[in-house]
Amino acid sequence: MKTPLSKAFVETFLGNAPGWYKLTIIGFLVLNPVLMLTVGPFIAGWALIAEFIFTLAMALKCYPLPAGGLLALEAVIMGLTTPETVYHEALKNFEVILLLIFMVAGIYFMKDFLQFTFTRILVRVRSKKAIALLFCLAGAFLSAFLDALTVTAVIMAVAYGFYNVYHRFVSGQDNASTHDLICDDSVKDTNREELLQFRGFLRNLMMHGAVGTALGGVCTLVGEPQNLLVGAEMGWHFIPFFLHAMPVTIPVLIVGLLTCLAVEQFHLFGYGYQLPGNIRSFLLETAIKMEQKQGDKGKIKLVIQAVTGLWLIAALAFHLAAVGLIGLSVIILLTAFTGVTEEHQLGHAFEEALPFTALLVVFFSVVAVIHSQGLFAPIIGFVLSMKGQNQLVAYFIANGLLSSISDNVFVATVYISETKMHFVHVLDTIPNIGMTGQALMAKLTDPHVARADVIATLPQGTAELVRSTMEHFDKLAVAINTGTNIPSVATPNGQAAFLFLLTSALAPVIRLSYGRMVLLALPYTITMSIAGLTAVYLFL
Repeated sequence: MKTPLSKAFVETFLGNAPGWYKLTIIGFLVLNPVLMLTVGPFIAGWALIAEFIFTLAMALKCYPLPAGGLLALEAVIMGLTTPETVYHEALKNFEVILLLIFMVAGIYFMKDFLQFTFTRILVRVRSKKAIALLFCLAGAFLSAFLDALTVTAVIMAVAYGFYNVYHRFVSGQDNASTHDLICDDSVKDTNREELLQFRGFLRNLMMHGAVGTALGGVCTLVGEPQNLLVGAEMGWHFIPFFLHAMPVTIPVLIVGLLTCLAVEQFHLFGYGYQLPGNIRSFLLETAIKMEQKQGDKGKIKLVIQAVTGLWLIAALAFHLAAVGLIGLSVIILLTAFTGVTEEHQLGHAFEEALPFTALLVVFFSVVAVIHSQGLFAPIIGFVLSMKGQNQLVAYFIANGLLSSISDNVFVATVYISETKMHFVHVLDTIPNIGMTGQALMAKLTDPHVARADVIATLPQGTAELVRSTMEHFDKLAVAINTGTNIPSVATPNGQAAFLFLLTSALAPVIRLSYGRMVLLALPYTITMSIAGLTAVYLFL
């Protein structure tokens, strides 16, 4: 019989997470010290990785930060790594932390312009295939320069706003202060079929837009957090990153857009829902009223946001500053010129990114364990023992499979850091480099120094060996980046934008469940993964 105090503790521990999940986490916390004492730190370390991936896979049951954080904290206490190593990992990836804090918050202040863009596409274009393609293209283009989560949030806001207005209208509750969008009991019978069509139509667009963010996100340095992680390890700025990844990302983008058209044309995998004509007319009237309501101030804000967007693209392309600092400049410009001057108004912009920023530092804690215990050394060694293109393919597949069940940022962090460590050892074996492999790698991946200039200082035979070694490392980095980005569209676990959509207020409204999302993502998963795999094999 539980005492009230113990019952309160059980209910408070991990909040609303299911009972079995709480027991599993407690089991992990008890098991780890036992493994440490009985079979040693190597096995205990691998158990920790499996447990941490479990928390990522169960993100819909409980956000991974509390449970994963407890596991990481325990690892440090047990001595699997040290606080200094965790700090070093976080410091090494400080630019990514800056990106998440400032760039995501900066884009928050551009939401009006982004919403205006997607609203125009939705109500002004008549062809469903054209709308689907434009949503996918717009999602891809915006995510190449902005934050995928924010782009997804904007698409969701457009859909939610229009669905709310229409559902109230057909329920006869236009002026009600509260209204349940999930319940259809008060919807007029004559409108039920059209409402089902509208829901299906919005489900299709949300998935096209979300996949678009993945298609564009893989292409550039700022498209996804793991891109910046990979770019920072390789010393790539915006343009070099794009050029290195282009042989894989451009074919995948083309195949993704063709898939978008194909599923709509042939009504495959739950696609093909049309927007009924009278709903289109109703939404157009609503959009016109919304634009008129904005007035001159609203128009000026849109122009300022559009101009700031151009500044953002130019600043990134010419690498005028660290990505996070460019994001901070966007915050300053948009708040100053659009009149956002109160602290609580600014605070909302940071709510979206900070939980994930904290989770990212927990990722770095687990990566610190991997480094300290050499956990991935046998796997990396095995894959790198393969020859030629098979090695690149193995990297792409391994990263893709892991990313689809856990988190692609975590997988990319582990693989790029472990692979770089391997290549440091390779450089150590090359004769006449005149310094340690670590020192030479630091120079070769310094973004402020041309790699060719560093290689030119080495003896001729040595220079050729170093050049070929680094070219191979470049290819593996692209395989890691594309492997974590492309196949991870398979499930909401792998793509943050998908998880964001699935856990939003919109998902139950348009009947978007986990299973349905996986089904809708399936054609993209198949075609994009095959295209990525083929491009890695043929073009890298």
